[in-house]
Amino acid sequence: MKQIRQIIFFIIMTSSLSIIFFTSLSPEWKWLSGITYCVILLSILYVLLLEGRSPYKTLLWIYVLIFFPIIGYVFFLFSGQLEVKGHLFKEKRSNGLKFFQQYVNFPPSERWNELTERNQNFSNLIATMVSSPISMRSTTKILFNGSQTFSSIKEEIQKAEIYIHMEYYTFRSDELGTSIIDLLIEKAKEGVEVRVLYDSIGSHNLSRASKKALREAGASVQQFLPIKYGFFNQTVNFRNHRKIIVIDGKAGFVGGLNIGDEYAGDMNNMRFWRDTHVLVKGEVLSALHAVFLMDWFYMCGEELSTTKYLETYEVEGNGGTQLVASGPDTKRGAMSDLYFSLITSATDRIWIATPYFVPNKAIRTALAMASMRGIQVRLIVPEVSDGFLTQYGTRSYFSELLDYGVEIYMYQKGFLHQKIMIIDEDIATIGTANMDMRSMNLNFEVNLFLFQASSVKDLVDGYKNDINDSVKVTKDSYNQRGLKHRTKESFARLFSPVL
Repeated sequence: MKQIRQIIFFIIMTSSLSIIFFTSLSPEWKWLSGITYCVILLSILYVLLLEGRSPYKTLLWIYVLIFFPIIGYVFFLFSGQLEVKGHLFKEKRSNGLKFFQQYVNFPPSERWNELTERNQNFSNLIATMVSSPISMRSTTKILFNGSQTFSSIKEEIQKAEIYIHMEYYTFRSDELGTSIIDLLIEKAKEGVEVRVLYDSIGSHNLSRASKKALREAGASVQQFLPIKYGFFNQTVNFRNHRKIIVIDGKAGFVGGLNIGDEYAGDMNNMRFWRDTHVLVKGEVLSALHAVFLMDWFYMCGEELSTTKYLETYEVEGNGGTQLVASGPDTKRGAMSDLYFSLITSATDRIWIATPYFVPNKAIRTALAMASMRGIQVRLIVPEVSDGFLTQYGTRSYFSELLDYGVEIYMYQKGFLHQKIMIIDEDIATIGTANMDMRSMNLNFEVNLFLFQASSVKDLVDGYKNDINDSVKVTKDSYNQRGLKHRTKESFARLFSPVL
């Protein structure tokens, strides 16, 4: 009903302005059209006031809607502002919460007492916010770049006997994608259940031929939030940025790597692509799988909540592992709040690597205050990004952080795409969420939080290597940038709410 109302508003507003400026109808018709336009605009502004935003954001949108007729309303819809409180995914959020509470339960472990009080408190915070418990009977193996990641993925796919479930933002029908599709077709023909859920925008290069071949082999292929009709119901702006694989309840994958040739940059002659993925085994797989099962149910209506799909296998744990799924179907800003809490809990060092750094005010303040307290705060971002707005939007925050002593490095070896944060070398998070407004508020994301796990040391070692492949940004060098660069940064920053 709400989406229909938005379409009607758009049509009436456009028609009213057309009558006023582009027709020769009588003044009475033009006055009536003007009054109609103003009534609808005032109703939109009233709803905006009721949303309880900060005053400056409310005023900004009021100015946009008043001074940019139609275009302002289109941008308001497209940016997801009318649905920013999660009304669009209310049912999905409710179902997901119930599913986690019913099916994702890990028995207590004595190894919980091995965690520090800080880590126990943070784990409890995660459980409270997103109903995802910590597992002490799981293992994680860090996979660096495409060479390790895709060889491991193919190896585990070949072992599949019951099912292979995949959920990806980007899945291309290129050389790498085709090699994985061929494996999936082979396993489907063997009787293995294959389900692939792909984002309709991120995977627009997944060819019809590839999807047809998968379906003819017996696999199920489904797109997440189709583009068709996506504008008027606003789903076009909410993208599934997750990268998930679960195989037979025995192995799973999550991290920064999509499926496409560019992500295998260290495997061929393409640009080097620096990324990090994780191979997951043990009981935490039930939490990772629950995310896939709920997304699949939301798009297909196929309920898979049976022992066959929820069974996992305990392993000798190598620390605490906890999964966090975030997005418009979970508590608003859950990932951002957890990042903030993690940063403020640090006592020694905060190391961050992200391709897109467009943080909200709370996270910027937390990083600045941590540096002022004498904590080592390091940030690695790519020197050259894959987009103008993301590159210069990221750089627009350098000045503020440098003033507070934050160390900033630009990765030079290739494109850095990993999303990690390491706190005091004993807790870390890795997954799909960038440190930007889109990942914090609009995208469906999934991260692992690692507590005193051996994998944290591997992330630390990898981070040190990345520092060696980066150049440090100094205040002097940054302040000497020309007016052209300053203009680009200021322009790009205007789009930070939707980057």
